[in-house]
Amino acid sequence: MVVAAVATMASVDANGARLNDKLNNRPYADLRRWHLGFSIGVHTQDVTFTHNGYTTPSGETWFMDQPAFSPGFCVNGLIDFRLNTYFNLRISPGMYFGNRDIKMLDSTTGATAGQNVKSALVVAPVDLKFSSLRLRNVRPYITGGVMPTFDVSKRRSDYLKFNTADCYLTVGFGCDFYLPYFKFIPEVKFCFGLTDILDRNRPDLDDNPDMLKMTQSLKKAASQMVVFSFYFE
Repeated sequence: MVVAAVATMASVDANGARLNDKLNNRPYADLRRWHLGFSIGVHTQDVTFTHNGYTTPSGETWFMDQPAFSPGFCVNGLIDFRLNTYFNLRISPGMYFGNRDIKMLDSTTGATAGQNVKSALVVAPVDLKFSSLRLRNVRPYITGGVMPTFDVSKRRSDYLKFNTADCYLTVGFGCDFYLPYFKFIPEVKFCFGLTDILDRNRPDLDDNPDMLKMTQSLKKAASQMVVFSFYFE
């Protein structure tokens, strides 16, 4: 009787496990030591200017701003390493394509100018992901990390020129949705540039020194981004 009871309990446990497996899609997906994935998404690039009050010999005082945002496209690969139940280390190299439409205004005369800055960024985000406990087929999370970038777009002489390299501090949030064959993960990430991206060395303007007044009017330029991605893992 004891043997029969143990066998019955084992059968119930096995059936229960199978029932639980049916209730949860991909029940063992988060137990893998590492896995691969990819993402596609959209983003907006912004730049904040700090002015120094420079006045040209002719009395002009120029101010720069980015009044609107243009959506860009991004695609990333993903390598995810499981650290423990709650933490994962994620490396997601990829490409960001976008542009910034910068407007310039002389506060003295009211004269205006403009510049469209296109970029093709090679990015290498490294994020620490902290996830809550899984609830059926949903698991929300937050992330924090850094994202080095390198702009490989072709440069041309213009009012402002930005450095090719930058580094961002990133914070974000998202939610894992467990589907029968993969995880679908929407994520929002905020990226804050840590360096001054303004290039003040402008030998390309030797033949047109009047354009240098825009660079001379700025103390600092810092980049920011908002990224909305869809991961497939």
